[in-house]
Amino acid sequence: MIVRTTAEITDTERDITSEDGNWRSKRIILGGDKVGFSFHETTIKAGSVNEFHYANHVEAVWLVEGTGKLIDLDNDKVYELGPGSMYLLNGHERHRVEPETEMRMLCVFNPPVTGREVHDENGVYPLIEVPA
Repeated sequence: MIVRTTAEITDTERDITSEDGNWRSKRIILGGDKVGFSFHETTIKAGSVNEFHYANHVEAVWLVEGTGKLIDLDNDKVYELGPGSMYLLNGHERHRVEPETEMRMLCVFNPPVTGREVHDENGVYPLIEVPA
């Protein structure tokens, strides 16, 4: 059984902030926990523009707080997001998130993220071998 709080993750190696400071991800469950997925609480700053692409992961997102837009960059479709919205990236979609107010979301990745992996513009999100 794994029991953790976001308070104990704050300011540790599991608390990741993007280089531009637009988002912060508290990685509650990682690949090393050996449960087959990773689970994160992520906040994205209001007014920011954030392009993401997961070449190696499926991601499910549940928006807990905030409002904004999700733009599918492959077909220019725009989705309005608010508390209780869920979106699933199961086709490695290139997408942009534009929060109107700060967004707090719960994210599940499969296969699991293993550490400090961050996004880049080319969709490279490396899978790192998890030690046995």
